[in-house]
Amino acid sequence: MTLARDPDAKGAAVEAFPRNATTTEAICARILERHRDHVSVRKPHLATANLARIIEAVLKLSSRQSFHEISLRDLARVTGLSMGGLYSYFDNKNTLLVMILTEVSETVEAVLRDAPAGLAADPAAHLRWLIETHIRLTEAMQPWFVFAFMEAKGFPAAARAFAIESELATERIFADVLTRGVERGVFAIPDVGLTAALIKPLLQDWYVKRAKYRKRGTPIGAYIAGVIAFVERAITKP
Repeated sequence: MTLARDPDAKGAAVEAFPRNATTTEAICARILERHRDHVSVRKPHLATANLARIIEAVLKLSSRQSFHEISLRDLARVTGLSMGGLYSYFDNKNTLLVMILTEVSETVEAVLRDAPAGLAADPAAHLRWLIETHIRLTEAMQPWFVFAFMEAKGFPAAARAFAIESELATERIFADVLTRGVERGVFAIPDVGLTAALIKPLLQDWYVKRAKYRKRGTPIGAYIAGVIAFVERAITKP
């Protein structure tokens, strides 16, 4: 995925997502590719467009009620698709849930593991890139991340376990960079795993508590800079 320089980065060596890679249509095209066996509609353009309608309806309805409370009749009413039409894309709500969660998880891991060449040699720069890239990704896909975070407690056991493992996978990516920083004498961290776990809520706060930062007039660039400064002060070796 090619990334484009963002003027709000305030000189940081980090880049932001192209909008066309995080539109609902682009995301649903990836979902269709991953879950082709669940979708009986053979025309990719039509299948992608209807998947986008279905998932946009889920994200919209879940902002008012829990995913557990959303019925297929609710989805049919909001999307304009018949019940039979819905079943052309998934066999039950759990399959739809897995589609959404898998895309969020796979996108995060693929993007965070695709660091620009040369960053591996500089753990401090790599960590800054991870922080900014994660926050900008959640900005671009905010409804998806809010859904995965807010609905997690009500997920069926298998989906809940998947969501937990996805979060741990993100922490491991951060832990790998922190470990390299310790080995090279850049970071002073007594417990790398715990530190990676403590960074994660700072990344989540931007998309979970957007109203708080909007009220304060905090732009995304300032939030990113604040998180980076906070983390670096805590872990940089004197």
